[in-house]
Amino acid sequence: MTDTPRTAILTRMVLPDHVCPYGERALALLEEAGYAVDDRHLTSREAVDAFKAEHGLTTTPFIQIGDREFRSSDELEDYLANTPPEPAPTA
Repeated sequence: MTDTPRTAILTRMVLPDHVCPYGERALALLEEAGYAVDDRHLTSREAVDAFKAEHGLTTTPFIQIGDREFRSSDELEDYLANTPPEPAPTA
């Protein structure tokens, strides 16, 4: 049996002069929970604004786990706190 890590997509603002602290928090939460993270950076104000408009967001980060979407690191933290951990693999 092959272990398949849980995966998440994190889209966050990483500008030359500012890295969103909530995106950093979301990344840390996901990594601590054992997720393999596809960390997607929005590297210009234009990219941030276009992404938010496309997804109907007012802020970033935007996190996707399977078909679930989280519009803040607080939403993600609540979800992770109430999601049982993956069972340990059996030998």
